[in-house]
Amino acid sequence: MGGLILPKIPKVPKGFALSKNNKENPQSNGLRFSLHPLFFVCGFYYALTGRFLIFLIYTICALMHELGHSFVANDRGYKLNKITLMPFGAVVSGDLDNLKAKDEIKIALAGPFLNLFVGVFFVALWWIFPETYAYTDIVAEANFSMAIINFIPAYPLDGGRVLCAIISLYKDRKTALKICRIIGGVMAGVLIALFIYSCFTSVNLSILLFALFILSGLFVKNTGYIRAIEFPSALSLKRGVPYKKQALDKSATVKRLYDILDPEAVNEIVIFDNDIPIATLSQQTINSIIATKDFYTPIINHIAKTE
Repeated sequence: MGGLILPKIPKVPKGFALSKNNKENPQSNGLRFSLHPLFFVCGFYYALTGRFLIFLIYTICALMHELGHSFVANDRGYKLNKITLMPFGAVVSGDLDNLKAKDEIKIALAGPFLNLFVGVFFVALWWIFPETYAYTDIVAEANFSMAIINFIPAYPLDGGRVLCAIISLYKDRKTALKICRIIGGVMAGVLIALFIYSCFTSVNLSILLFALFILSGLFVKNTGYIRAIEFPSALSLKRGVPYKKQALDKSATVKRLYDILDPEAVNEIVIFDNDIPIATLSQQTINSIIATKDFYTPIINHIAKTE
């Protein structure tokens, strides 16, 4: 989501060249969860005001929201490594190098659209089973709220990420991030002003927490999605793994090459020019090509460099 935190790169086998930006090498590739300090502050506030159940429901909706991002990210060839829960969702950080704008838009929109789907599902359920309304109205409200909040074009909310991707089509990534962070900062400032105003009428701490959430996301470096690259380890090779050979046209992109690879097998790819085989890529060569992270360039451009 919105806020979407995944700073570590999956472990890679011997012979795989990491880019200079990918220096960390954790021992585990699983999706990890952590709790931001603001999450505890918000939970404490809702407990004091007798609304802790509502807080739990919103937390579950936030997790579903992140699963929406994760499913689409995996489908596009990326992987979320760590999710840090915050009062209004979560923050995901990692390496955004070579993430195509249309991929970022699809991944960013997946979370709020999943919330919308769940909300509509419960509304439809009320028409069929009206008696369920009393037990599910908060769930529907939480999902609709999560979706609406994340459509706001303020970074690091999903709407801000979509805006950043669109601007990136016309400006460089650094400029796009700067513009979106300025917008996010202005939004946070407006919310803080509203909170100060509420102090003279009826104090609304939720506004302040939302502003702090946006501000905290503005200072997360390289927020985004990590490219998932995992192949059989030396240990699995000792046990024996499948050997998979496939064919691919020379015009196919590196991303398409990655999409057809089997992470549980040793891969070999035969490159064709029309009906004529022109090159065979071993697993080591495949690793080297993917390590360049030029996911949207034709494979043929890399073959000349590796030969």
